[in-house]
Amino acid sequence: MPPSSTIPTVPIESAALRGIRGSAIRDLLAVTEQPEVLSLAGGLPATDLIPSDRIADAAARTIGRPDALQYTTSRGVSLCRDVVANIEAVDPDRILLTHGSQQALSLLAQALVDPGDVVVVDDPVYVGALQAFQCVRAEIVALPITRNGTNVGELSRLLERGVRPRIVHTVSNFHNPSGVTASTETRTGLADLAETYGFWIVEDDPYGRLAFDGAPTSPIPGERTIRLGSASKTLAPALRVGWLNAPPAVVALVERLKQSADLCGSTLNQLMVADLLADTEWFDAHIDTIASAYSLRAHALTSALDDEFGDSVEYTSPTGGMFCWVRLPGVDTSELLSVALSYGVAFVPGSAFAVDADLGDSARLSFATLQPDALREAVRRLRTATDDVVRLRKSPDAR
Repeated sequence: MPPSSTIPTVPIESAALRGIRGSAIRDLLAVTEQPEVLSLAGGLPATDLIPSDRIADAAARTIGRPDALQYTTSRGVSLCRDVVANIEAVDPDRILLTHGSQQALSLLAQALVDPGDVVVVDDPVYVGALQAFQCVRAEIVALPITRNGTNVGELSRLLERGVRPRIVHTVSNFHNPSGVTASTETRTGLADLAETYGFWIVEDDPYGRLAFDGAPTSPIPGERTIRLGSASKTLAPALRVGWLNAPPAVVALVERLKQSADLCGSTLNQLMVADLLADTEWFDAHIDTIASAYSLRAHALTSALDDEFGDSVEYTSPTGGMFCWVRLPGVDTSELLSVALSYGVAFVPGSAFAVDADLGDSARLSFATLQPDALREAVRRLRTATDDVVRLRKSPDAR
């Protein structure tokens, strides 16, 4: 047996894993769990708005079913698929249930993308999408997002130059992290380009029901659009029920992969979600409650930004969802974060969402989990931390 010094060192992780960027958001969660920290960081729905009593009722009804604790098909419980299909206004053959919409995204990447295939994403990007596509070793092309959503003009020029993406991914409504919503022109433009050039649009839509004005949004049209949905932001993350709405041929591909990933989802949870979503009168009223609360919280956040920062900060007022994208010209928000944490406030620096763009002076602030008074206090702390960073930059000896 050769001495250990001659045995080559073999990396623990695969080449695919080495290409995946870690999530700064997940790394922050341990810090933000400290009770003294006011967190604007996580993309978590408000715990106080989770309908725990109604979920308990659904659990009590469901647990009595003889099939509730048994395996189900890889596509998911037919009753839940029927309910989701009704919400999506499609045939149930287009629906596959997954362990949250992130699993749907991950399986789609495996099903449709070969190493080296081009995948187009928004910049800033939803980090979970970036990780899913990095995992399959795609070539990532990032287009700076516009106030109307995906940069269709830049995408068109890219296609005219001969680039042929396999997938174009976007969070269509109340984008994570930028907060923008794709315009009708953006949606139809994307659909037209997909039909012409043959790529798939992956429309990630976990926030679409959370419009502050209650106005419904239209899906990106066309047979080249694959939609992802989730119960996490409207019911409860712990239910872990998401879905894929795609042409049946794509559903069949993802179903085959899902059999190797987890065989099937939780029958119990899917039946509970079916119970909750099928109660449309209750569910619509519940959505109204969430959207109203988030609207008040978003207003509290932006009003505090105006009061504390004035013209030194730039943002677009949220119209739904959970996030406000903020720019602090001249401030490195990664540097700011460490100071902000010492004052008991957390956020996610813009660099965590950047692919090619320089987003070092930007930040994602989530208003969902804090009450208005706490949001105002969080912004006050953020202003104090910002003043410290600016002062130290001007006078390094002050350190």
